[in-house]
Amino acid sequence: MALSLSAQQNHQMPKFSPEKFQADLEQFITKSACLTPQEAAKFFPVYREMQKKQRVVYDRQRNVNKVKPAGEKEIAKSIRQRDEDDLELKRIQQVYHNKMLSVISASKLYDVIQAEDRFHRMMFRNWGAGAGMGAGNNKNKPGKPHYNPTPPNGR
Repeated sequence: MALSLSAQQNHQMPKFSPEKFQADLEQFITKSACLTPQEAAKFFPVYREMQKKQRVVYDRQRNVNKVKPAGEKEIAKSIRQRDEDDLELKRIQQVYHNKMLSVISASKLYDVIQAEDRFHRMMFRNWGAGAGMGAGNNKNKPGKPHYNPTPPNGR
């Protein structure tokens, strides 16, 4: 047991940094969508504003879903609140996509949306393989970064 625990401790992933995650996400999006420095300078403040508003809803959802309510009425209310939160997230997204279309072209915004989805899938896959859910599964890959912010197509 001590040997196994020691081996896991030697290959722990670095602590999550929200600032690094955000910087890597923005770098990935910039490269994937081929944003010019001028476009990125106009786009990312709007993008961050959208994320800030979405985060409020995500935090509310996380707090509501920590404990199953007691009783059918409370459970039904919780389900309705979850549905309303999901709709609110889509409304926020719709409003901000329209704002983003005023600072970058539709084709670049499409590429941004695709890049964001790819980045999050890549991060979740790597997180599961290296930290959190599957901690210790990367034992044979010491020193391997838990993600690579370079787009798969190298753009």
